[in-house]
Amino acid sequence: MHEPNNLIDKVVSLCKRRGFVYPGSEIYGGLANSWDYGPLGVELKNNIKNLWWKMFVHDRDDMVGLDAALIMNPKVWEASGHIKNFSDPLVECKKCHLRFRADHVNEVKDRNAGMTAMDFVSLPDDEKSILVCKDSKTNEHEWTETKVFNLMLKTHLGPSEEKTNEVYFRPETAQAIFVQFKNILGTSRMKPPFGVAQIGKAFRNEITPGNFIFRTREFEQMEIEYFIPAPTIDADWQKTFEEWKDAMWAWIDALGISRANVEAVEISDTDRAFYSKRTIDFEYKYPFGQKELYGLAYRTDYDLAQHEKFSGENLHYKDVNTGEDYLPHVIEPSLGVDRSFLAVLLDAYHEEGEGDKQRVVLKLKPVLAPYKVAVFPLLKNKPELVEKAREIYTMLAHSTSSGHAIGPIAWDDRGNIGKRYYAQDEIGTPYCVTVDFDTLEKGMVTVRDRDTMAQESVQITDLRTYLNERVS
Repeated sequence: MHEPNNLIDKVVSLCKRRGFVYPGSEIYGGLANSWDYGPLGVELKNNIKNLWWKMFVHDRDDMVGLDAALIMNPKVWEASGHIKNFSDPLVECKKCHLRFRADHVNEVKDRNAGMTAMDFVSLPDDEKSILVCKDSKTNEHEWTETKVFNLMLKTHLGPSEEKTNEVYFRPETAQAIFVQFKNILGTSRMKPPFGVAQIGKAFRNEITPGNFIFRTREFEQMEIEYFIPAPTIDADWQKTFEEWKDAMWAWIDALGISRANVEAVEISDTDRAFYSKRTIDFEYKYPFGQKELYGLAYRTDYDLAQHEKFSGENLHYKDVNTGEDYLPHVIEPSLGVDRSFLAVLLDAYHEEGEGDKQRVVLKLKPVLAPYKVAVFPLLKNKPELVEKAREIYTMLAHSTSSGHAIGPIAWDDRGNIGKRYYAQDEIGTPYCVTVDFDTLEKGMVTVRDRDTMAQESVQITDLRTYLNERVS
């Protein structure tokens, strides 16, 4: 078994080596905590988003979608409270001038109290820099008083960088849903309870990003604002809250993340966001500690009330049947794409076997796997095997008169067959199809299962059905 800190190093290495995640701007020396998703990474990421959209939008009758702009009128953020309240506590070392979140400094110091020199060596670099000041003879930081640091990422629109042209990249996707609530009501003909889902980028000027893709300044969210009748109309908001809690557990199961690695934590009154009446964080047991994976919050009618106040627009919902007129309340499931990606990889990563038979395998659910199937000729120097393998590859990878494509299919004729199997195991491909001499003589291919390594002979005529039943 691997040590926790070693696991994150192995996953980061795998991500770069196999094309899941690359350091951003690498040929120019990089950009702090900037990451790009490579050919396999973008497939896995899209599969996560597509599964989420299917599960929470297409498979439900009470959901619609939105795709809003990244930059909104600055008054949106004034109304929402982000300009005033969206901040973290900041401390700076007077000697080395490094800056950190004050709560993160205390967390790291408490967690590593009494550690040995060997323990220190194994710490992540960001934790080492919190514990040791390189510009101090005593190696101890001299911290400033805690200051408030706003996390909004500012830019300018227009030809001049004047105060009147200041705008912000959105720090969350939620506000656009509230701002467009009236339009959505008028065009979709939905009525509470109903939800609006959105997947999109958000930006936060984090003081101390880190831990690979766990905390970045640019990230992607999958959020739902679920509008429910006001408590005066239907006081049972807690029932809906519990239903969404169950739905989020079902999502965790759908990703293949073990429930044993996730804990639902009730957030106290003092730690909740100012707009929330109840919040649950789904925390994942990352190698660097148990931290937030997803959040579920009851935002009351705070957002609609604020936007109604600041915009002057009537954002009430009026029930044409009962005549009831009210501001809906909101329950918000908030899920990070990048954190989902990381948790999926950490849970799927396995090392098996010993010596020459040791392998790394990503036991991804087939619906998430970047490639659903890989097709090989047994020998690359036998033209008849290569030609037949190409024919089968084309049949599976592209829609034909005999059926639809199975999904992304990998082709590999490099090296020996064992190395090809292990290479596909490492990127999570669920099934490998090998074309050998039995294929030419009997119309049979060998299908290998990634997780069990068991092999089965399948007729070419049955192959599409066989694979579809297993990867769907």
